[in-house]
Amino acid sequence: MADGSANVDGASTVAADRLRSFIERIERLEEEKAAIMADQKEVYAEAKGEGYDSKILRQVIRIRKMDRADRQEQEALLELYLAALGDA
Repeated sequence: MADGSANVDGASTVAADRLRSFIERIERLEEEKAAIMADQKEVYAEAKGEGYDSKILRQVIRIRKMDRADRQEQEALLELYLAALGDA
């Protein structure tokens, strides 16, 4: 019986070590993410201090991430909806 429990204990130790490794990596990434978010907040505050609208900056960044065709389709739909409402 000693050899069977030794394998289980060894497997448990390996699994626990692997689990601990995943948890520690995730925790490290969470810390890095928090630091990056703080840096972004600082940049937005700096831009706002120079007169830029942070809400518009965020919108520009979101738009720049989009594929050109998707952006054009979205803009066309927006214009269509506004025209249908008489707001265009």
